[in-house]
Amino acid sequence: MEPNVQEVANRIRSLREDLGLGIEAMAEATGRSVEEYVAQERGEKDPSFTFLYKCAAAFGVDVVELLTGEAPHLKGYELVRGGEGLSIKRREGFEYLHQAPFFSHKLCEPFIVTAPYVPAEQDAPIHLSYHRGQELDYVISGRMRFAFEGHVEELGPGDTLYYDSGRGHGMIAIGGGPCVFLAVVLKPQEAPAPQDLPAPQDLPAAPADGGAINIP
Repeated sequence: MEPNVQEVANRIRSLREDLGLGIEAMAEATGRSVEEYVAQERGEKDPSFTFLYKCAAAFGVDVVELLTGEAPHLKGYELVRGGEGLSIKRREGFEYLHQAPFFSHKLCEPFIVTAPYVPAEQDAPIHLSYHRGQELDYVISGRMRFAFEGHVEELGPGDTLYYDSGRGHGMIAIGGGPCVFLAVVLKPQEAPAPQDLPAPQDLPAAPADGGAINIP
């Protein structure tokens, strides 16, 4: 199950207009310049998970509603078989498979994420992003280099991260192959209004090497 990029963009535009939100307000809410936001809303760029998550928070809807046009409706439980899920593919190669897309009133967003191994990224600073809330990442296979502001850690199968996702973070696959991990994105206790979200900012990239045992 893979959403159509143009259909997702159309839903974002329609919801923004229905709620009376301006382009400038949504650009600020999603941490984009006006030009970048307009490109996303026109479907000219594949939406990243972070962008979709911030749009959903601003609109007060579930991120799955943006992806499918269908509000989550299942109660009690939802079963997703191995290798399946609602797919969110990112242009830089990351793929997210949502593991509970149609469960209503979720307290978190669970994904199986595949990060590709990209040789050019190995000696470059890791791009950092942020979204309000917290996140747990559990490595299933492959190896990961994780950056959190000025800290860098390397992880392998069985290793777990738990962190404040409102601070700059990012990861790449290392070791010559892709890294597959479970990512559980925990929502803030209250969905923030657009004016309460962080203003756009250029987060400094983490250094390619270095690290710390204890993350403050």
